[in-house]
Amino acid sequence: MHELRDDPNYEDVKTSHLFTALEAAVQIQKKKVIVGPNDSAGIVLFNTTRSSEAKNHATEIKKNSFVFQTIAPISAPAIQELIQLLDAAREDPELLRSTFPPLTGKKMPMGDVFTSCNWVLRDGAPKTASKRVFLITDDDNPHPASKQLLTSARTTLLDLTQSGAQVEPFFIATPEKPFDPSKFYSSVLLPNVLNGNDDEDTGVLPESISITRIDDLLSQMRFHEVPKRAIFSIPFRLADGLVIGVKGYGLVTEQKKGSYKYFVDLGDRMEVANSRTVYLDEDHQAEFDKTKIVYGMSLGVPAIEDGSDEEGEGTESVSRTVPFGKRPFYTADEVRSFRTLDLEPGIKLLGFKDREELVFEDNVKHSVFIHPDELVRLRPILGSRNKLSMQKYSGSKRTFTALLKRMIERKKLGLVLALTRRNAAPIFCAMLPQAESGDEGEWKEPAGFHLIPLPFADDIRAAPLEEAFRAPDEVKDAARAWIDKLCVKNGAYPPDSYPNPALAYHNAQLQASAFREEFDPEAFEDLTRPKYDMIHKRAGNLMKEWKRALVNDESANAVVVTTGTKRKADVSVDEAEIRSKHEAGALGKLRVDQLKEFLKSKSQPVSGKKPELIERVADWLDSH
Repeated sequence: MHELRDDPNYEDVKTSHLFTALEAAVQIQKKKVIVGPNDSAGIVLFNTTRSSEAKNHATEIKKNSFVFQTIAPISAPAIQELIQLLDAAREDPELLRSTFPPLTGKKMPMGDVFTSCNWVLRDGAPKTASKRVFLITDDDNPHPASKQLLTSARTTLLDLTQSGAQVEPFFIATPEKPFDPSKFYSSVLLPNVLNGNDDEDTGVLPESISITRIDDLLSQMRFHEVPKRAIFSIPFRLADGLVIGVKGYGLVTEQKKGSYKYFVDLGDRMEVANSRTVYLDEDHQAEFDKTKIVYGMSLGVPAIEDGSDEEGEGTESVSRTVPFGKRPFYTADEVRSFRTLDLEPGIKLLGFKDREELVFEDNVKHSVFIHPDELVRLRPILGSRNKLSMQKYSGSKRTFTALLKRMIERKKLGLVLALTRRNAAPIFCAMLPQAESGDEGEWKEPAGFHLIPLPFADDIRAAPLEEAFRAPDEVKDAARAWIDKLCVKNGAYPPDSYPNPALAYHNAQLQASAFREEFDPEAFEDLTRPKYDMIHKRAGNLMKEWKRALVNDESANAVVVTTGTKRKADVSVDEAEIRSKHEAGALGKLRVDQLKEFLKSKSQPVSGKKPELIERVADWLDSH
């Protein structure tokens, strides 16, 4: 890792693999300032003779490992310190070797490396965090011909994963020294395969995690810097007494700017201001408890206070009675009960259908991908954001996989009732199975189910079809010629390489402000901007020929004149509302068209002025 090589970005500059790894750490932490300012990060170096100086790790960190950065929230001073070290190392190529002297003559056991990472995560990372370890190395065989050290590495790695950490390896390979995972790491790092037996050691280390070029290290780690966060973790009820746990993931999410924060200027520093919402009682000018707020609505029909049976005996009303002109009030828990129908968060399997019954028009919202989970986090108290309860569903993976395979074999889809959150409304969803797929060496689609929210009847409307002009074959051929020249072929378009320019510009300003750097708007590069010079060079003449063909085409220059249509106002009025206005003496508040529409629905004459219409409506209501 200390061996000097030509820097790919600077001329006459020597850098090492360790320099590249630390530079990748800088870039990730810079990105975290924007996308995850509350996340924590740390750096541990192994195979070095420098001892750890952190007091809280001095007795536990294994020998020949050094905690360069303890796990702590992302901060600009820590990143600037690392940037200064790299700038100095670019001037003095031997600085990193002298700062972190390498271990000579032997190598640190990888089992001790995983143990050190486990201890660092245990002491520094939050208990509920998603823990990940980026393992960067260019040594493909740290322990040749030592089965004991290999077994020790597998055992300590299992301890690390059981503590909730996920290891993501990044192997550095060069043309002079290729990296062969089969020598050591394919026996230590096993892929997470969705199968019936969790302890079954099947599969080999995928080649997709190997980095064949040094330049790929930064780009590969940028793609991995955002962890997969579940949007819900709820039970999945297959039948009475048969419940498993699942997690849901959103596959399509709009990336937006971060929420604004208020800061207090204390002179020497800026502190984040804690904001909260306060409800005031206008009468007493005092703070009011939010939990005591009730919600109401207006009614048009007077409530019946008591009922009576056919024999005239009074019967007690079981419903809440509200005096006429008043409002019924409900607490927040009652309103939430109306919305959720008193259902607890979860998914209930209702039955199965053929896959052909799911049509294209049923996709009106983004689907959610569900995956099995042995542990489900539940919120037992309504509105609580702190109190979580853990419930374990053993065998969730085996049951989930068996259901998935059976539905794929029979070409079925499931119909489920889903309530993903406590404050959401239950919806019916189609549960579409997806088998694991992908070619060797490429990323594979995971096995699981897509929850597709099914539309209501009024969510689908028939669009009016109008016959349009059709282009002749000559114009089509002319357009096809320049389109073929500009098409991206063989899947060579990586969407991750083209960020949203508005967000990128905003984040670049925030990053410059965080590191007290001068922001140059002219230096910002919009990667989504079309390369006009290349477009005209490739297909300029073909596009001119297409435009000439359009000019000569009569149908392309025809303009269809359409007239707008006015929507008729809704004049329908409910009979109960008209009767209530009659009893209150407020029929005069109705419009003439509403009065006529009511009389027309009752087969009454609609001639005359408004006073005559009101009298006619009143007579009909009195006699009926």
